[in-house]
Amino acid sequence: MSADGALRTPADVVPGLRGTVRVRERAIDKVVREASAGAIGVPRDEVAVDVSDWGRGVAVGIAAKLPVPSLSDQDEIHSALPVLDRVRGLQSAIAEELARLTGREITRVSFTVTGAVIAERRRVR
Repeated sequence: MSADGALRTPADVVPGLRGTVRVRERAIDKVVREASAGAIGVPRDEVAVDVSDWGRGVAVGIAAKLPVPSLSDQDEIHSALPVLDRVRGLQSAIAEELARLTGREITRVSFTVTGAVIAERRRVR
């Protein structure tokens, strides 16, 4: 990240093309928040993100509540993955999606589980 708060795109992305591409940190934060919320399954206003340069890529910190099955639904509880496995899967999925959306290498995704929310069940019509 530069001193003016913009993430910089490497000049070798398009050989022979001169100029600079600047994407403001605020724009990257919004992309990260939206993509993370979608992957986790919570509203975007319930996700806190921190984005910074890390080596030759971008490091992302995410803090959010994790959806869990209702305690009254024993079948879903028994079929659910353990929390650590779910979070590791989310880290990988979010890193891949953010790399695709931003065109930057995502070198680190830190995930902090701040609580749990009962996932809403949708009725099939």
